[in-house]
Amino acid sequence: MATYTPQLQRFFYSHYFSGGLRQAIGVLLPALVLAGIFQMHAIGMITAIGAACVAIIDQPGGPRRYGTNGMMAAILLGSLTAFIAGMASSHSLLIWFVVPLLCFIFSMFTVFGKQGGLLGFACLLIMALTMREPLAPHAVLEHTLYSFLGGVFYFLYSLAAHRLLWHREEQQALSVALFATAEYMAARSRFYDVNTDLENNYRLLIHAQSDMTEKHQAARDTILRELPKRHTRADRLHTTSLNVFIDMVALLDSLVATHTDYATLRRSLPDSDALIFARDALKKLSANVEHIALNIARDKHVRERNSVKAELRAFEFELETYRRDGIIDRDPEIYALLVQVLRRLRNATRLVDRMATHTSGTTDAGLVDTRLDKSLDRFLARKKWRLGMLTSNLRLDSSHFRYASRVAIAALLAMSISGLWPYLGTLERVAPNLSTHSYWIVLTVLIVMKPGFALTRQRNGWRLTGTLIGCALALALFSVTQNTDIYLAVLIVCCVLGYSLIQLNFMAAAIFNTVFVLLVFHFLSPGSNAVIGERLVDTVIGCGLALLCSYILPWWEHRYMGSLAKAAKKANQEFFLTGLRYAGLSRAQAAAHAEGLEQTLALDAEQQEAELAWRVARKNMHIAFSNFASAFYRMMDEPIRRQANVPELNNLLIQNHVLASQITSAMPVLASLPAVPEGIQKSLESVELYLNDQDADPPASIETEGELATLAYPLRQMVKASQLIRQEMRGLGNA
Repeated sequence: MATYTPQLQRFFYSHYFSGGLRQAIGVLLPALVLAGIFQMHAIGMITAIGAACVAIIDQPGGPRRYGTNGMMAAILLGSLTAFIAGMASSHSLLIWFVVPLLCFIFSMFTVFGKQGGLLGFACLLIMALTMREPLAPHAVLEHTLYSFLGGVFYFLYSLAAHRLLWHREEQQALSVALFATAEYMAARSRFYDVNTDLENNYRLLIHAQSDMTEKHQAARDTILRELPKRHTRADRLHTTSLNVFIDMVALLDSLVATHTDYATLRRSLPDSDALIFARDALKKLSANVEHIALNIARDKHVRERNSVKAELRAFEFELETYRRDGIIDRDPEIYALLVQVLRRLRNATRLVDRMATHTSGTTDAGLVDTRLDKSLDRFLARKKWRLGMLTSNLRLDSSHFRYASRVAIAALLAMSISGLWPYLGTLERVAPNLSTHSYWIVLTVLIVMKPGFALTRQRNGWRLTGTLIGCALALALFSVTQNTDIYLAVLIVCCVLGYSLIQLNFMAAAIFNTVFVLLVFHFLSPGSNAVIGERLVDTVIGCGLALLCSYILPWWEHRYMGSLAKAAKKANQEFFLTGLRYAGLSRAQAAAHAEGLEQTLALDAEQQEAELAWRVARKNMHIAFSNFASAFYRMMDEPIRRQANVPELNNLLIQNHVLASQITSAMPVLASLPAVPEGIQKSLESVELYLNDQDADPPASIETEGELATLAYPLRQMVKASQLIRQEMRGLGNA
């Protein structure tokens, strides 16, 4: 078995490819039927545009109820947009007012999050493609009707596809999350390699954790829609997905549950074989998780996997050797760290083996966590759409307002350039018909421009490079063959890959989309390759305008970093407080059971609710930390003069990560104690005071007898991390 699954194999079994295939079929089918069978080429293109508008919302990896609502909104708003743009297309002055206005309105939809941004872009896409040629007033209703029918067709087709392939969607979403988990494990294994740089390792780990959090939430929204209720085959399949997901989250908790002092380990044991065994064991476990992910995506059972028994036994032997050499008396903290690493590796091995067992099909077991109930819907993502969110952002200090203004100005400039093109002499001879293709320049602006400066600049390069390569490939294709069947086959392949790669590789998606569009125009106007040059010039102008307008009312990431840092701190604070409540109720529950008190059932229910609240807080903590980390690294891609408080923010990232890890590690131990000793209680109170931005006086030493020894390191790290978070947050407030 290969250590790392080839990326190409992962792609073809992922929901990105299956989603792209579903979208391409839904968009092309009405056009192919109407054009190929009924020779209604123009109507076929209009219905395809309407279907493409709805297909943008039908993204893989999200909860179905939001996708369904979004597609319905796209049908209604898209049809309204097509009508307005169609009516304005024949009025040379009105179109100059309507296009910037629609660009502003729909770009403001980013206030509703990712789904709102997709809906806004879908409407802008149908606007840009509707204005490609003037429409007579009597033709506008027909155009709107055909576009509406195309959207309805895709909506019904998508519902049918999702109903039939629901289990594949679960498997693919789970597979993507498992691949992200494997990459996170591989990033963690680098910490045990003394030849790697710790700071760079943390940077890679935080990137991997941010990506993994997003993939886990997508899998959560897909899989935790409902619990199995009967014993049908569908319920058994759903139970398998649920069990793997539960163990995947438990595996993540096991890995994140402690922040090992890697610097101390490296300094004290620079040539230790124990670190090598830990690294190799974690790498093998990462490869096993990858193997499980691929087999789930392929709907196959896991029959073989790498064994880590040799590495674990070798680690145990090294640990015993250190113990005989007196490390417990000489350096007890290092010994405790090594024991901690061994325990984590054993637990991770158990969970990975159990995940593989779930996929084997040899058992008919129920859920591994019998406490799951309807309260699981609290783990799902919530999206609120309120008109007030839109109107409250109509102000100059809103990033959404600034972004919408930039897009509107860029669209106005694009129309101005296309209108002035016939008067520009030499340039007009390069692309004589550019003035009739203003919609393509506008479309390029809409595709490239993003709320963040760094992403806009990045997309500019990808879009230009992809268009150039796509134009070259189209020219080569037209030169090699004149066979229309080959053109049609290439068109379909490019449409599928264009949709599939849009979330994975924007430049590759731009290549395939360029070839696809050029082939569409070749079928509409065969015998002329002039459109290739025009498309290239259109794209260069659109990208130039997008980059130029990104400096208009820019919103730099550093302006938003303070609020994201506060959100991460607040999420950690909530995680800590709910953890204390969970631990306290667990101790009370154990005492009540021991004494046989009558209120045991009430305590049981209260303790289960507290544990659920702690788990929800843990999920929210991961999301808040991921948002903070993603914004920080976006800021690092911006011009240096636009970066602010980099050392403080970087330290906040690390300390929030440390604090969350130690909370995850300490709370289960606290919950198992019969009582909390005074020193430990004072340490916990100090953490709470620091997180409340108050002074604290943590104890110089805490109790370490017996089981309490496992709390010593986590509590010291929690106190230190919370103190540093308070210090850095104050620094940000004074900056």
